Amino acid sequence: MESVSLKLKRFIDKGIEVYNRYRAPESVAKLVEISGDMVVVEFDGSFCLTCGINDWVEDFKYVLEDLGGEADLLEVIEPEDPFSDENWRIGVFRVKKVPDEIREPEVAIQ
Repeated sequence: MESVSLKLKRFIDKGIEVYNRYRAPESVAKLVEISGDMVVVEFDGSFCLTCGINDWVEDFKYVLEDLGGEADLLEVIEPEDPFSDENWRIGVFRVKKVPDEIREPEVAIQ
């Protein structure tokens, strides 16, 4: 039987794969850390500034839902200087549900 932490890691890895498939190169997700049900993901890229940069981070929550899970975005960590050339954000998520079977999204996630 697969451990809970391994199941969560596989789920997050799949979420990152799907996220990057549809959002890169404007936003590329990378796993930073998993601790219990808390997941930290870095988002780096040029982003679409008119879309709202934090929306790119929040989209990861919806990707996880499309894969059959549930998560809450708890915090978005931004560069200290909002006018710097740093194009990254950190999303801190609490995963509330990991599906027994990770499904492919039925339609393209946009």
